[in-house]
Parts: sequence; structure tokens; C-alpha cells
Amino acid sequence: MAKSKVTIGHVFKTIIWPRRNIVFIGLILIIISRLASLVLPGASKYLMDDVIVNGDMNMLKILLIVVFGAITVQAITSFALTRILSVEAQHLIAQLRVQVQKQVIYLPVRFFDNTKSGELVSRIMSDVEGVRNLVGTGLVQLFGGILTAIISLVLLINISPMMTLYVLVPVVIFGFISLKAFGYIRPIFRERGKINAEVTGRLTETLNGVRVIKGFNAEQQEVKTFESGVERLYENIKKSLTSTSLVTSSATFLLGLASTGIMGIGGYMIMNNDLTVGEFLSFTLYLGFMIAPIVQMSNIGSQLTEAFAGLDRTEELMNTPLEDDGSMRTERLNGVKGDIKFDNVSFGYEEEKHVVHDVSFDAPSGSVTALVGSSGSGKSTIAGLAATFLTPESGTITIDGFDLSNISLESYRKNLGVVLQDDFLFEGTIRENILFPRPEATSEELQNAVKSAHVNEFSDRFEEGLDTLIGERGVKLSGGQRQRIAIARAILADPKILILDEATSNLDTESESYIQESLSRLMVGRTTFVIAHRLSTIRRADQILVIENGRIREQGTHEKLIEKKGRYYDLYTYQARI
Repeated sequence: MAKSKVTIGHVFKTIIWPRRNIVFIGLILIIISRLASLVLPGASKYLMDDVIVNGDMNMLKILLIVVFGAITVQAITSFALTRILSVEAQHLIAQLRVQVQKQVIYLPVRFFDNTKSGELVSRIMSDVEGVRNLVGTGLVQLFGGILTAIISLVLLINISPMMTLYVLVPVVIFGFISLKAFGYIRPIFRERGKINAEVTGRLTETLNGVRVIKGFNAEQQEVKTFESGVERLYENIKKSLTSTSLVTSSATFLLGLASTGIMGIGGYMIMNNDLTVGEFLSFTLYLGFMIAPIVQMSNIGSQLTEAFAGLDRTEELMNTPLEDDGSMRTERLNGVKGDIKFDNVSFGYEEEKHVVHDVSFDAPSGSVTALVGSSGSGKSTIAGLAATFLTPESGTITIDGFDLSNISLESYRKNLGVVLQDDFLFEGTIRENILFPRPEATSEELQNAVKSAHVNEFSDRFEEGLDTLIGERGVKLSGGQRQRIAIARAILADPKILILDEATSNLDTESESYIQESLSRLMVGRTTFVIAHRLSTIRRADQILVIENGRIREQGTHEKLIEKKGRYYDLYTYQARI
């Protein structure tokens, strides 16, 4: 996966500019809020030099009214700012999560083979959260902090240029340290997202495989694995905290140094009548208003750095090529017959390491093609190619004479049905899982699928019937029951092309006989690919392909292959003896 680094320009163009109206309102509110905050230090000068010295009660009342008004304006603008921008930030996070999930769900199957599902969950849910600091209060507070610091600086120069110059030296040094620190921190935050995703991925695997873990008494092993991941995450966080604490401690030291100097210089100037007490108090307060945003900016800078690091990782996913982006697969299928042809097809999961070599065969509409062979021979890869889960590296696969590599995946797969050896069931009810490919199916169609796959034989025994909750991945059901639901799902989908990968492997002998009957009816009029180790299940196939080392070693009907007394004969007679 190509690495990418999100730039300020890219963020401005894609995130901030489309929300310019809300951000502009936020900027107006922060300007009003910060200007109102400057009233108090200005009023303190008049309080000390005019009101108290002259005992002017009328001016005191006016000052109190002005200060109270300024505080009220601050409170209202602060509430409005948080309400408007924080809500929009959360809306943006929700939109980004949807966009990233949509991108991920359309990525090729090979991508998921190489990426943990838990890791992807973390990247979809966590990596985008940092944008709240871009559209939320973080960015406008950064702008407001800069504005406040500039205005305060002008006012400080107006009171005492010499004291202001003294203050600026440590502030500039602090700014330089901050810039260097944030440049160092960004890769750390990026790595943190990666580690967090890996740890989350492993934890998800652990929870899903808890029966295997307990079955092998491997709890301690998993605890150590998780502990190792958490330790890596801790070390990363420690490194980032060290950097941010360096910025904070630098601010404390340098700004404390400035305050000490101001105390000495200010005291000297007051004693020489070059500065009034009111001006000194006002200078000190304005100094706080200039320094506070600078210190705050270091915190906001850390947040923005984290946001950019998360967006870097999100951008990686968004730049991953889709399975079908519409640019290459432009043709659509209409009125599918289901004639499938492999012509010198080769494929490898790694470059120059093919697992399927120059495979050629015809699977006419309505025919049943059985793929047999030892484990790792390439049967499932050929089925994956027929399902468009994989794309040939050379050769062509055609359907009804059209090159499958040019056909829109959506238009092809709506004619496809798949039943896998370990078929996936979603958490929910039996009914919801069967209706998955066609939620709009009628009750009659649902019942037909239920009876055809003999699901009713066990669902009728449950108190809730088809509305029985089956747990995560159907954990509350037996393997045979899960498989029957998967077959019912395929029956309801009513596909033109059907792929059965060890579809009866989890069934007992009695259930298998029922399912074989159901599958025989299901296969009628459909182009079917069957993968089975139990050769008794494929005797009636129109053609049997014996796959060895990614090549078709033998091809023919059951009877003809038995007559040849070749590899198929050896496999069949061996199983018959077991």
C-alpha cells in the first residue's frame, strides 16, 4: 500500500473549504470572544490609575457594567462556538467513517486476505476522529489565539516597548522549539495509529477464537501476545508524551523567565515614575493574554498533529485501488444465460508463483462442473476466479462470450450465489440471515427456501422459530444447521451461477441426503461449480475436473473417469475403502 502524507492544502481543500460557512461563523464568534476578553485588562488600568486614585464612583459603575457585558458576550460566544463547531465536527467524523467504510467494502478480496478485520475496524472508527480538531474548536481557537496574541502584542508595545522586547525573546525561542517538536511528533502519532490497529485486530481475533484458545489451554499465550502489543503502544505514547512535555516545560521555564524579568523591569520603571501601577497591572494582564494562547497553541498543535497523522492513514486506505472503480469494467450483463469458459487462465497470489497454470474448460449454461483434487491443488482458486473474487494474470474467462474482466462486478455478481465450507452468518435471527441477499423477498419465497434447505426441521423446534437469535457467526447453531441456513440463503438469491465449496462438509449423513436433494433441485438451470472432497457428492456432475498442481490432469464424467483408471479412479476407490 502506497504511503501518502496529507498536506495543509489538501486538508483545506477537502475538509475546511466545503464547510467554509460554518468555519467563517466560528471565526467571527472567536474574534468577538477574544476582543471581549481584552476588556478586563484594559479596564484594570483605569481602575488603578483613575477610579481608585480619584474616588470616581460613576466611572466605577461604568467599568463594572462594561466588564460584566464583556464577560456575558464571552460566555454566549463560547457556548455558540462549541455548539456549532463541535456538532459539525462530529457530523464530519460520521461522514468520513461512512466514506472509509464504503471504500473498504469495495476493495478486492485479496486485500482482506492480507489485512486483519480488527485492524480495519480501528482504522475506520478511530483514525478519522482527529478531524474534530480541524473543523471543531481546535482550528478556530488556533486562529483566535494568534489574533489575541497579535492584539495583545500591539497593546504591550504601546505600554512599554522595552519590556515587550524582553518578553519576545523567550517567546520566539519557545515557538522554534514547538515547531521542531511537532515535526518530530507527527510520525509518532502515525505509528501509534498503526500499533493501535494491530493490537485491536489481534484482540478481535482472540475474542472470535476463544473456543480454540480454551480448547488448547492457550489463555496465557494470548495474554502475553496482547500484553506485548499494549507495551508497544505504551512505548509509543511515552515517546510522544516526552516530546509534548518538553514543549510544556520549555513554555513554563521561558515564560517564567520572562515574568521574572518583567517584575524586575516593571518595578524599576514604577520607582522611576516611568510607569504607573495601573499600566504595570494592565501590561501583566495583557502579557497573560498574549502568552496563554501561545501555550494553548502548543496543545492545539499537538491535537492538529494527531489529526494529520490519522488523516495520513485514512488517505492510504482511500488511495487503495478499488475492486471495480467503473473505469475498466464498463460492460453490463443483460439476460444472463451462464455459459462460462476458461481459456488458458493462469493465476498466482505472488508474482511469478502461479497456483493455476493454463486452465481451459467450458461450463455450459445449466451444467454442473465438479472440481476435485488434493488439498492445495488449486480447486478453490479456480472457483474464486469464476466468482470474480480473483482476477486472472493471463488468459481470459468469458460469460456468454463476454470477457469477464470487462464486465461490471455488480452486474455479474447479482447473478452469482456462493455457499462456502465455513459460510459466514451474521448476528441476528435465522430469518434475517436467509433474507440477506433479498430483503424484499415474499413470505412465500422465504418459506420455499426454508423447506428446500430443510431449515424448518430444526427451526420449528425453537420457541421463536425463524426469529431465533443465532449469536455471533451463528455460534448457537451446529455446523450442519449453519450450513443449511447458508444453502437456504443461496436458494432465495436464485442465482444463474452457483458456486458450492464443500457445501455439505459440515453435515451428517442424514442431513447430507436431504441437502443433496435440495441442491439437485437448486442446480437445475444454473451453471454450477462444485468443490468436494467427498466424491460421492459429485457423481452426477456433467463434467469432473481433476486438478493437480494447478493444472487439469483429467476431465470427463464420473463413469468415463472411472473407466480410465487414472487419478480420479485412485481418489474414488481410496475413499470407497475408508
